[in-house]
Amino acid sequence: MDAVIAVVALFFVMFVVLGAYATVKAVGAAKRGVDRTITQAKRTVEDTTLRARSLAQPGPVGQLADLRLKLRTSMRATQEALQAGVGEDESLKESLALFEQLSKHGRELDDELRRLEPEPDRAKLVQRLPALRERTERVVKSADSLRWAAHDRARKFAEDDLDTLSAQIDVEAGALRHWTTEPAAVWPEAPKPEPATSTGQTWQETPESGGGASRGAGSGGAASRGAGSGEGASRDGESRRGQEPPRPAITPPSARPTYPWQKKPRPESTT
Repeated sequence: MDAVIAVVALFFVMFVVLGAYATVKAVGAAKRGVDRTITQAKRTVEDTTLRARSLAQPGPVGQLADLRLKLRTSMRATQEALQAGVGEDESLKESLALFEQLSKHGRELDDELRRLEPEPDRAKLVQRLPALRERTERVVKSADSLRWAAHDRARKFAEDDLDTLSAQIDVEAGALRHWTTEPAAVWPEAPKPEPATSTGQTWQETPESGGGASRGAGSGGAASRGAGSGEGASRDGESRRGQEPPRPAITPPSARPTYPWQKKPRPESTT
């Protein structure tokens, strides 16, 4: 029984401790949220006041307000850019450390500009404005340089990732359209016909005899051409006959078939 009571008491103490821890964490988170909201509200009110003062009050006071507004806007934008990018790019930690050092100079400059706003000696304020403007421009230029370098680095990484993704998508699209990438079947070409060779013989005309060659153009020449063509035809026929196998002048008699009912021929008597 005592053991059961001890276990129950232990569980009760654990629940109380966990409840107190959760309450403290919730109160701390709520307090941080309230502080953040108050800080943002104060910042917004102060920025609005500075913007209105730079436009409504010409002279040194308006110039001081304009310098403070430029400084605060640049430093806040750079801080937000670096803090947003350090979670994805570890190399921005060094840039964030450099910005913390720059923020010290920025806060000192902002405090100095704030103290000079109610300065009654306007002549003294005018003398110090060029140096203050130069310091503000140097701080703003450094902050802008860090911010734009972080933006360019993030943009470069995004472009590289997009190029890699586009290449992978092109490969996948080509794989999906596999039927368009296969080469078309090439049928073998038919053999070209060989040029026909002429096997005919060309017969040369033989010169005519001396009497035929000495004759002039006219009826004698025509007769000689007709005789030449007739002679060529006769020679052509002779050459064809020469190529055929020789046939016997008289065809030998073939053996006649004999039948059983026929009588044998009697031999011729010599008497």
